[in-house]
Amino acid sequence: MKIHQFEDKGLAHFSYTIMSDAEIVVIDPARDPRQYEEFAMMHDAKIVAIIETHPHADFVSGHLELSQAKQTPIYVSAQVEAKYKHTPFDQGDEIKVGKVTLRALNTPGHSPDSISVLLLDEDGKENAVFTGDSLLIGDVGRPDLREDPDDVNTSREALARQMYHTTREVLMKLPDHVVVYPAHGAGSLCSKSSSDAKSSTIGDEKRSNPSLQPMTEDDFVAWLTKDQPFVPKYFARTVQLNREGSPEKFDSLVKKVPKLAPDHPLEDKYVVIDARPQEQFKQGHLEGSFNIQEGAKFETWLGTILEPEEKFYLLAEGEETIDTLIARSASIGYDQNIVGAFSELPTPTKQEPTLDLASFRANPDDFTIVDIRNANEVRDKQIFAHAINIPLPELRERVPEIPLDKPIVVHCASGYRSAAGASIISVTVQEVPVYDLSEAVKTFG
Repeated sequence: MKIHQFEDKGLAHFSYTIMSDAEIVVIDPARDPRQYEEFAMMHDAKIVAIIETHPHADFVSGHLELSQAKQTPIYVSAQVEAKYKHTPFDQGDEIKVGKVTLRALNTPGHSPDSISVLLLDEDGKENAVFTGDSLLIGDVGRPDLREDPDDVNTSREALARQMYHTTREVLMKLPDHVVVYPAHGAGSLCSKSSSDAKSSTIGDEKRSNPSLQPMTEDDFVAWLTKDQPFVPKYFARTVQLNREGSPEKFDSLVKKVPKLAPDHPLEDKYVVIDARPQEQFKQGHLEGSFNIQEGAKFETWLGTILEPEEKFYLLAEGEETIDTLIARSASIGYDQNIVGAFSELPTPTKQEPTLDLASFRANPDDFTIVDIRNANEVRDKQIFAHAINIPLPELRERVPEIPLDKPIVVHCASGYRSAAGASIISVTVQEVPVYDLSEAVKTFG
């Protein structure tokens, strides 16, 4: 028996293959299913089952495409009410894969329809548990992503209570040696503070995971619902896409995006997402551009700043880079929003002003300082006493709150977010200069 973990670092997502006697089951596949097909071919094995632990919020799953390609059944909780052909997989249901058995455990809390998958070895001994977003390493999945005002059972408080019982009555009762394989790791917005570790054991989690320590149900609910991170704009739509299942091939979706020549006329009604490094962007870019740099969290910020149905142009330097970013956009369902992609910069129409750092350092009160970090970051460490805090996820809607009587300086914690923030404000504000403090913020506070 062989367990292989696949990692999408941009989304901090883990997916898995379990292989026994040349049979493979895939758990929580990423949008591009080719890696699992290649794994099967390399091991001369057959994919016989696909399991979804829940409808994911942060990425579009490749479960339906993989199922259609391999004529393989998809197993998912009946509570998902999936629109695609599937086999219900709930508490006590089992699948045989070679010599091992996979058993469904209903583990609601992150979502009302979450399951975990318990792996029993050929001797029937509990070996590992694939917990989806229920139990993570050092945390549990957040309970506030499936709230429906018409259904009290999906409120964050109700789901937090379900998580309390899931952890205490299901997962913590497994033997201490059972290996824990989650669907997400550090950096995912599906939880507050997961560890950098990629796996653990039930015993280690019981000892060190804050969410598994002794506390009352009410205390647990209060702790779990407090200080959860922002929810990207695309999350709700992605849950729905995963319930329906994308019937189109990933490769076809990516190839559909039009590649545009540098002299192609642009329509003003569409924003330009310029993914080049901030220094290049500042030297020259197109009017109306947002600088969401290629980096570890590109797709998260793309899906946070832009609405799920909002059309945009995508610009990066080089064919290979633009192809990669189109694929990353597709992983959150935003490929269909790309009007066209540029791998070569059209003639720039605007430059960003350069901040006189010495002048700012000597007279910070001569500037309106906009801190685009999250509220909890500001509580932990305030860098400028009189800064206006508008978190980046809220910035586009709240630009009118920024006073225009002084030049504006935008900062975050390290410089990545402030590049995006300054570019967003610059699109709207023409009355005063808008400066990006960038990495220089590290020399303050």
